[in-house]
Amino acid sequence: MRILQALFFPPEQPGGVSSMVPFMLDRFNRRGWETELFSLPKRVRGKGTEEVRFSTFDWEAYAGNPVVDKYIQTIKDYIWWTRMRIKTTYDIIHAHHPIACLVMKRLFPDTPVLMTVHSSYERELMLNGKIRKDGPEYAFLTSIYRELEEQADQLITVSNSFKHYLSDFVQEPERIGVIPNGFDEKRFRPVHHENQVPQLISVCRLVPAKGLDTLLYACAELKRKGHPFVLHLIGDGPIRPELEALAQELGIYDDTIFYGYMLHPEDFMPFFDVFVLPSRAEAFGSVFAEAALCGLAIVGTDVGGIAEQIEHGVNGLLVPVDDVHALAAALEKVTSDSMYRYQLSRVALDKALNTYSMSRVVKQLRSVYRTYRKES
Repeated sequence: MRILQALFFPPEQPGGVSSMVPFMLDRFNRRGWETELFSLPKRVRGKGTEEVRFSTFDWEAYAGNPVVDKYIQTIKDYIWWTRMRIKTTYDIIHAHHPIACLVMKRLFPDTPVLMTVHSSYERELMLNGKIRKDGPEYAFLTSIYRELEEQADQLITVSNSFKHYLSDFVQEPERIGVIPNGFDEKRFRPVHHENQVPQLISVCRLVPAKGLDTLLYACAELKRKGHPFVLHLIGDGPIRPELEALAQELGIYDDTIFYGYMLHPEDFMPFFDVFVLPSRAEAFGSVFAEAALCGLAIVGTDVGGIAEQIEHGVNGLLVPVDDVHALAAALEKVTSDSMYRYQLSRVALDKALNTYSMSRVVKQLRSVYRTYRKES
């Protein structure tokens, strides 16, 4: 069986799809399932010129809006690049981005195309203050889900909570499959260590949706109560200057290290103590599973896929979104009691190994792929 894994941009960013698909591809190839990776290079801009039409709605009703126009142009670019680069056929195409799915089904209508919806672009834009829920961008982006339902042979998503979110925008939500993300266990090696001062770490893109302002306020409250810590922030993004200024204003800049972008944070994550990320929304939250596989205690918000990964008080701690005091209390609890922190981390590691292994994902996907394999 020949399978194409179709991404959006190349898998060069840490976390999520980028950290999963290449390892998944390797597992398939080692088992004799010929699998290839395809994506749109970031240098390809403004190349496509083919007309774009959808079968379930008229996108031109939203034309003239920068977000919509950029999305449509990217579809055109993906069509141009795909026509130029793909000269063979596949038994199955598995798309990991809406644009990849729509283009692949358009160009290869007789090939089964599966689509995994990993995240919600419109929610990310709303939480980052870029669009409004009552605006044309939101209407356009949520209409894409219905088009995906119409075009893809199978829709899959990464958590039950995100399946519930999608149900408002499709006709048959019961047909959406759920396969949580998986991770190559060999990439993660917990390391026994003793830190005199608790080391907190967060790994994400520095955007409002990740709630890092809440984290900085919570850490300031932690410091006022006399609890020492060092906060390590790995990632880059548009609000980094604002976060650095806030850390200075709160008096915790000397306790906080901004690293910027890092390709493989999992290489030294095991030497920290607590992973914390107070996201305002997450379809799955891959980085929590990765932190658990590194042997860290995990603290997150009670939203989306995070709440499906963390059982409060058992393998981590959950707090409400934007609740500074609750987050500070959770951090105080895990930083001041090393035995409790260790207990949480051990249970989190066991659950991650059993639930989010790459072997489990490959097994589930092989079963789905067999369903759509063409009869020879």
